Amino acid sequence: MSLREPALDDAVQIRRAGRDLLSLALIEARNLTLRWLEVYERRGLDADNQGGALAPRWLAGRAGWMQERWIGRHVQRSRGDRADPLAPPLASAEPRADVWFAGNGHAAGPDAQAVRGYLAQTMETTLELLAGSGESDDELHFYRAALAYEDRIGERLAERAAMLRLATAPDPPPPWRRMPSRAEREPIWLPAQRLMLGSPRGGYVPDNERWAHEQSVPECEIDALPVSWARYIEFVDDGGYDRAELWAEAGWAWAQAQGRRAPRDVEQLRGGVLVHREGQLQRAAAAQPVLHVTRHEAEAWCRWAGRRLPTEPEWELAARTAASRGFVWGDVFEWVAGSARPWPGYARTPGSPDPMPEPGSHGVLRGASWMTPPRARHAAARRFVAAEADAPFCGFRSCAP
Repeated sequence: MSLREPALDDAVQIRRAGRDLLSLALIEARNLTLRWLEVYERRGLDADNQGGALAPRWLAGRAGWMQERWIGRHVQRSRGDRADPLAPPLASAEPRADVWFAGNGHAAGPDAQAVRGYLAQTMETTLELLAGSGESDDELHFYRAALAYEDRIGERLAERAAMLRLATAPDPPPPWRRMPSRAEREPIWLPAQRLMLGSPRGGYVPDNERWAHEQSVPECEIDALPVSWARYIEFVDDGGYDRAELWAEAGWAWAQAQGRRAPRDVEQLRGGVLVHREGQLQRAAAAQPVLHVTRHEAEAWCRWAGRRLPTEPEWELAARTAASRGFVWGDVFEWVAGSARPWPGYARTPGSPDPMPEPGSHGVLRGASWMTPPRARHAAARRFVAAEADAPFCGFRSCAP
């Protein structure tokens, strides 16, 4: 019988978590980071200097550095997102920490023992300061932000493992790790209505969800499930990767330059889907969501199918209101239409993991994936990535035109 606190998996409650729950969540996230390091260390890939900012040892250390930078070293941490990001920080417990972790991961970094020592030291300081903190949103802001950041690091370590064709989870795996297969369901019709898009004030709110604002959403028909391998194979069999008319100009140029004939890590589509996963070739169930597709591929499939990607308001409305009607999300991140843009009232806050990219330069992923901790699976969550990105555990669903 598990004694794990159920609130650790509650995405709404964790954003308003008090000291005790935050302490448990921070420890759980750090333990997962350390277990990920073991995965890479066993293969001698923890340094992986070619990865730069994706190098596992740098990513792990960065989690500790961000925690220390905004909690242990920031004299205005109790002011929360009103803290001055330019205020001079206190000295680090590790004199080389800023050289190692403040940049892009290409500087000569620490060895594994130094990283582990730094992670232990920063966590001890964080928990001590948390125990003496107040319970207001301002006083807990950076602790909640540090948790969100380290959960994000765990996802990136899983993505890097998939790119290197390693096991995509440490041993023992996190309790939420599961790639489901689901029977096809009929699309869902949503009547025209108004939606408060984004997140309201209160608790921890990521920058790119600020702030909730009313949005008119026209009626639409949206897939109940992300597009499956079975549906995607039909596109490939019909010459989807050979038909320029199905692709936007940038997408066709990308597909030709990459020589892409299938989504990333796919070895075979005809006669069953064979993918590189867990360090070996595995058969993917036809009912599982298609995985590691770029927005270019998602858009090409939609044109072939006479469909389109949902808008952000359509996707969020369905996620918030249509679960009882069969709308399922959280198996894969999902591409939506349009480019990354701020909501009204957006402003960059100290320590944010989601800077706003240049207009038109990034697409948007909504939802979460099978490697996202449940506490980070929030209906308002947004990720900004380039249209050609296939490292995230991403797929898509479609709408009627």
